[in-house]
Amino acid sequence: MPYEVIDNKKMYYEIHGEGEAIVFLNGIMMSTASWVPFLNLLSRDYKVVLVDLLDQGRSDKADVFYTQDMHVDMLNKLLIKLSIDKFNLLGISYGGEVAMLYALKYQERLNSLILSNTTAYTNKIMKHIGDSWEFAASLYDTTNFMKVTLPYIYSQKFYEENFQWINERIKLFKTAFTKEWYDGFRRAVKSADDLNILERLNEIKVPTLIISSELDVITPISYQKEIKNRIENSRWVEIKDAGHASMYEKPNEFSLAVLGFLKTLGYDVRIL
Repeated sequence: MPYEVIDNKKMYYEIHGEGEAIVFLNGIMMSTASWVPFLNLLSRDYKVVLVDLLDQGRSDKADVFYTQDMHVDMLNKLLIKLSIDKFNLLGISYGGEVAMLYALKYQERLNSLILSNTTAYTNKIMKHIGDSWEFAASLYDTTNFMKVTLPYIYSQKFYEENFQWINERIKLFKTAFTKEWYDGFRRAVKSADDLNILERLNEIKVPTLIISSELDVITPISYQKEIKNRIENSRWVEIKDAGHASMYEKPNEFSLAVLGFLKTLGYDVRIL
């Protein structure tokens, strides 16, 4: 399996396709496996680089608590080892937070930035949501952990219409979520406690796409509008009738937003 040792820890990655690179950063409960349904489409014209950050998927677990800055530097070292010099960076939720931090530190390496369902600061309500998730994880009980987290992740409509699928996911993750996984999840939650880069977003100058969802209760549209208003060279799209996990609820609309943005980079279409 493809690993690179970064700072004495194994980081798992996958590369699919050829061409201009897109590096994908997962949401907090995601892994490289989360992107499998999108690979055939996205890798037709692009080199898709999937990465499990520390405490995610097949990458190693951390030994201590950390901040998201650790992910930024480890990611940069990984991409240098992989000879990926210039690329587009896409991050969802937690991955979007890391992506913005990366852009603030290593902007010269980016062609563009894509931020989906994310925030530039952890406010009071997000802190309490994170605390409840971290406490649920400390019980090592997958059924109750999923019942605490999933209602925030999916919209009410999706939840009601796909309740059997939701319950099947809970059964599936009973074997995947080990004590080590839960401990890693708890460290990841705590790593975002002090995130607040709102006042620095104007330093990001690369073309940026912000993706919001109409029914997102974790990172509502107002959070993404704050990002849009502070990054000068940015575009914003809203996916209707979807919650926080827009890539799962509306995969075609999500793909259309990502590919449409990348295909129009460098173009300025004007009617008048």
